[in-house]
Amino acid sequence: MSTATLAPVWRDSKRYLWLFGAAIMLVPILGGLLYEATGWAVWWWLGPLFVYGVIPVADWLVGTDTNNPPDELVPTLERDRYYRFAVYLAVLTEYIAVVWGAWTVAHGNLAWYNLVGLTITIGMVTGVSINTAHELGHKTDKLERWLAKFALGPVAYGHFFVEHNRGHHVRVATPEDPASSRFGESFYAFLPRTMIGSLKSAWELERKRLARQNRSVWSIRNENLQAWAITVVFFGALTAWLGWIVLPFLLIQAFYGASLLEVVNYLEHYGLKRQKRADGSYERCRPEHSWNSNHVVTNVFLYHLQRHSDHHANPTRSYQALRHFEEAPQLPSGYASMVVLAYLPPLWFKIMNPKVVAHYRGDMRLANIQPSLRDAVLARYSRSAAAG
Repeated sequence: MSTATLAPVWRDSKRYLWLFGAAIMLVPILGGLLYEATGWAVWWWLGPLFVYGVIPVADWLVGTDTNNPPDELVPTLERDRYYRFAVYLAVLTEYIAVVWGAWTVAHGNLAWYNLVGLTITIGMVTGVSINTAHELGHKTDKLERWLAKFALGPVAYGHFFVEHNRGHHVRVATPEDPASSRFGESFYAFLPRTMIGSLKSAWELERKRLARQNRSVWSIRNENLQAWAITVVFFGALTAWLGWIVLPFLLIQAFYGASLLEVVNYLEHYGLKRQKRADGSYERCRPEHSWNSNHVVTNVFLYHLQRHSDHHANPTRSYQALRHFEEAPQLPSGYASMVVLAYLPPLWFKIMNPKVVAHYRGDMRLANIQPSLRDAVLARYSRSAAAG
């Protein structure tokens, strides 16, 4: 029997579904069309209705997929340009949605509650687009890295390009990482810590990189400044075209979009911690340092972001080739559902705290704990272990 006959036969069952990553950017426009057709104001709120309602239900109905591509086919998958163009398309549709949203704010004569709905819906689009930037920003191709910065333009979060790649991936699942949440830390405590910490970290990372090249931090080569300049030009152009009325809309939707990224950061590494070696350095990031989910629908919209363990092990690996690991701790549902739980701290703690405890088999000395709660947590679970 020939070697060719033995070659693995595998097909990506989600191949054409990845286009939904670009299609979701057009949800605001769909909402506007439905409003025109029905006159129902609820359609301006289609973004949160879809993300917080439709996707979680669809995740539950469709279920999970733990199928991995064979290792032999990963190089072929990586070379398939279709997957790259599917992501490029999402950058285009993001800008179409934001420009349409700004025009509607300026000319739509919307009631204030419809305007709020539209702003939140656009913010969800730009928040999801940070994941598009995430996929592009890990690549080495110059075009894709610039497209990542453009994807971050409408959400005014350009420093994510620097901090995520060179900060978070180095410090992930450690107390020093502003983007890794701690056991007992609510999302509302995490949000200012991660937003401020990530901004400071991105600036410091670029300052040090440019200093090694004998350049000022204010150099045009500062990648934070490059990405922020895209935001300034884009927001400035829309304001000049449509008037000052659109600037508050642009700023509010950007903040909401950034908060959507950070709530996803919150759930990805909650309470998980890499341990220190004898020399004081942290162990290598492994699958057990990220919460994973194989729920199909959210994974399709987020380019397999929920297979987060493989992403941290292989940051440049493209989304279509990311793998499921049995040893990775699993979330009870997809990201869309878990985001809603994160907004409700008592419910989040009730569901997720026992999962962290179980992951560490009751030895909470191994967990990443909110410093103000550390003594109480250790005392509680040491008593539980002694009683058991």
